[in-house]
Amino acid sequence: MTSLLHPSASHVAETLIARGHHGVIVTQADATHTAEEAAAAVGVEVGAITKSLVFLLDDDPVLLLVSGAHQVNLKATGERLEGTLTRAPLEMAKSATGQPIGGVAPLGHPTNLPTYVDTALAHYPILWAAAGHPNTVFRTTYPELLRITAGLAVEMD
Repeated sequence: MTSLLHPSASHVAETLIARGHHGVIVTQADATHTAEEAAAAVGVEVGAITKSLVFLLDDDPVLLLVSGAHQVNLKATGERLEGTLTRAPLEMAKSATGQPIGGVAPLGHPTNLPTYVDTALAHYPILWAAAGHPNTVFRTTYPELLRITAGLAVEMD
Protein backbone atom coordinates (compact mmCIF):
# COMPACT_ATOMS: atom_id res chain seq x y z
CA MET A 1 0.00 0.00 0.00
CA THR A 2 1.39 3.39 -0.99
CA SER A 3 1.18 6.23 1.52
CA LEU A 4 0.07 9.58 0.16
CA LEU A 5 1.69 11.35 3.10
CA HIS A 6 5.22 12.71 3.15
CA PRO A 7 7.41 10.24 5.12
CA SER A 8 7.76 12.72 8.03
CA ALA A 9 3.98 13.13 8.25
CA SER A 10 3.48 9.37 8.01
CA HIS A 11 5.87 8.92 10.96
CA VAL A 12 3.93 11.55 12.94
CA ALA A 13 0.66 9.70 12.19
CA GLU A 14 2.18 6.42 13.44
CA THR A 15 3.46 8.15 16.59
CA LEU A 16 0.05 9.72 17.22
CA ILE A 17 -1.67 6.35 16.92
CA ALA A 18 0.91 4.71 19.22
CA ARG A 19 0.06 7.36 21.83
CA GLY A 20 -3.69 6.84 21.64
CA HIS A 21 -4.61 9.65 19.21
CA HIS A 22 -6.76 8.89 16.14
CA GLY A 23 -3.78 9.73 13.92
CA VAL A 24 -5.71 11.57 11.22
CA ILE A 25 -3.44 13.93 9.28
CA VAL A 26 -4.96 16.65 7.10
CA THR A 27 -3.02 17.56 3.98
CA GLN A 28 -3.51 21.07 2.68
CA ALA A 29 -3.02 22.13 -0.93
CA ASP A 30 -0.34 24.64 0.01
CA ALA A 31 2.21 24.95 2.79
CA THR A 32 1.42 27.45 5.51
CA HIS A 33 4.37 29.52 6.64
CA THR A 34 2.79 31.48 9.49
CA ALA A 35 0.32 30.78 12.27
CA GLU A 36 -2.04 33.24 10.59
CA GLU A 37 -1.93 31.28 7.31
CA ALA A 38 -2.45 28.00 9.16
CA ALA A 39 -5.43 29.44 11.06
CA ALA A 40 -7.02 30.68 7.83
CA ALA A 41 -6.46 27.29 6.17
CA VAL A 42 -8.31 25.35 8.89
CA GLY A 43 -10.79 28.08 9.82
CA VAL A 44 -9.85 28.80 13.44
CA GLU A 45 -8.53 31.69 15.50
CA VAL A 46 -4.76 32.09 15.30
CA GLY A 47 -4.47 31.30 19.02
CA ALA A 48 -5.70 27.74 18.36
CA ILE A 49 -2.65 27.04 16.19
CA THR A 50 0.12 25.22 18.06
CA LYS A 51 3.58 26.36 16.98
CA SER A 52 6.35 23.79 17.66
CA LEU A 53 9.55 25.75 18.35
CA VAL A 54 12.98 24.47 19.36
CA PHE A 55 14.91 26.50 21.90
CA LEU A 56 17.98 25.95 24.02
CA LEU A 57 17.45 25.86 27.76
CA ASP A 58 20.97 26.62 28.87
CA ASP A 59 22.73 24.29 26.37
CA ASP A 60 20.05 21.63 25.91
CA PRO A 61 17.39 21.62 23.19
CA VAL A 62 13.78 21.80 24.35
CA LEU A 63 10.50 22.00 22.48
CA LEU A 64 8.03 24.78 23.24
CA LEU A 65 4.47 24.33 21.99
CA VAL A 66 3.22 27.88 21.73
CA SER A 67 -0.14 29.45 20.88
CA GLY A 68 -0.10 31.05 17.44
CA ALA A 69 -1.21 34.28 19.13
CA HIS A 70 1.94 34.44 21.30
CA GLN A 71 5.61 35.17 21.00
CA VAL A 72 7.77 33.48 23.62
CA ASN A 73 9.02 35.85 26.30
CA LEU A 74 12.55 34.43 26.54
CA LYS A 75 13.45 36.03 29.86
CA ALA A 76 10.23 35.23 31.75
CA THR A 77 9.83 31.74 30.28
CA GLY A 78 13.49 30.94 30.92
CA GLU A 79 13.05 31.96 34.55
CA ARG A 80 9.96 29.72 34.84
CA LEU A 81 12.02 26.85 33.41
CA GLU A 82 14.93 27.70 35.74
CA GLY A 83 17.49 28.45 33.05
CA THR A 84 18.47 30.70 30.18
CA LEU A 85 16.26 30.32 27.11
CA THR A 86 17.58 31.15 23.63
CA ARG A 87 16.49 30.26 20.11
CA ALA A 88 18.13 27.11 18.79
CA PRO A 89 20.14 27.45 15.58
CA LEU A 90 18.19 26.30 12.51
CA GLU A 91 20.37 23.25 11.89
CA MET A 92 20.02 22.14 15.51
CA ALA A 93 16.23 22.47 15.29
CA LYS A 94 16.20 20.34 12.14
CA SER A 95 18.42 17.63 13.62
CA ALA A 96 16.62 17.60 17.00
CA THR A 97 13.20 17.14 15.39
CA GLY A 98 14.07 15.29 12.18
CA GLN A 99 11.34 17.32 10.49
CA PRO A 100 11.41 20.24 8.05
CA ILE A 101 11.12 23.72 9.55
CA GLY A 102 7.60 25.03 8.99
CA GLY A 103 6.16 21.57 9.54
CA VAL A 104 7.62 20.56 12.91
CA ALA A 105 5.10 18.48 14.82
CA PRO A 106 4.85 18.35 18.62
CA LEU A 107 6.03 14.71 18.52
CA GLY A 108 7.67 12.06 16.35
CA HIS A 109 11.22 13.30 16.82
CA PRO A 110 14.35 11.08 16.85
CA THR A 111 14.86 11.82 20.56
CA ASN A 112 12.41 12.74 23.29
CA LEU A 113 12.80 16.48 23.63
CA PRO A 114 11.68 17.97 26.94
CA THR A 115 8.39 19.61 25.96
CA TYR A 116 6.65 22.62 27.47
CA VAL A 117 3.11 23.60 26.46
CA ASP A 118 1.81 27.18 26.48
CA THR A 119 -1.04 27.47 29.00
CA ALA A 120 -2.79 29.91 26.61
CA LEU A 121 -3.65 26.91 24.38
CA ALA A 122 -6.04 25.71 27.12
CA HIS A 123 -8.47 28.49 26.12
CA TYR A 124 -9.33 26.76 22.82
CA PRO A 125 -11.53 23.65 22.61
CA ILE A 126 -9.76 22.43 19.45
CA LEU A 127 -6.11 22.91 18.57
CA TRP A 128 -4.28 22.36 15.30
CA ALA A 129 -0.58 21.51 15.01
CA ALA A 130 1.84 20.79 12.19
CA ALA A 131 2.19 17.11 11.37
CA GLY A 132 5.79 16.74 10.23
CA HIS A 133 5.61 18.58 6.91
CA PRO A 134 4.72 22.21 6.01
CA ASN A 135 1.41 21.27 4.35
CA THR A 136 0.13 18.82 6.97
CA VAL A 137 -1.71 19.37 10.26
CA PHE A 138 -3.59 17.37 12.87
CA ARG A 139 -6.35 18.22 15.29
CA THR A 140 -6.14 17.74 19.04
CA THR A 141 -7.20 19.24 22.37
CA TYR A 142 -5.14 20.82 25.11
CA PRO A 143 -5.42 17.88 27.53
CA GLU A 144 -4.62 15.45 24.73
CA LEU A 145 -1.64 17.55 23.61
CA LEU A 146 -0.22 17.46 27.13
CA ARG A 147 -0.74 13.69 27.25
CA ILE A 148 0.65 12.71 23.84
CA THR A 149 3.76 14.88 24.24
CA ALA A 150 4.30 14.28 27.98
CA GLY A 151 4.49 18.07 28.05
CA LEU A 152 4.45 20.34 31.05
CA ALA A 153 2.11 23.34 31.10
CA VAL A 154 3.99 26.66 31.32
CA GLU A 155 2.96 30.30 30.85
CA MET A 156 5.04 31.67 27.96
CA ASP A 157 3.74 35.13 27.07
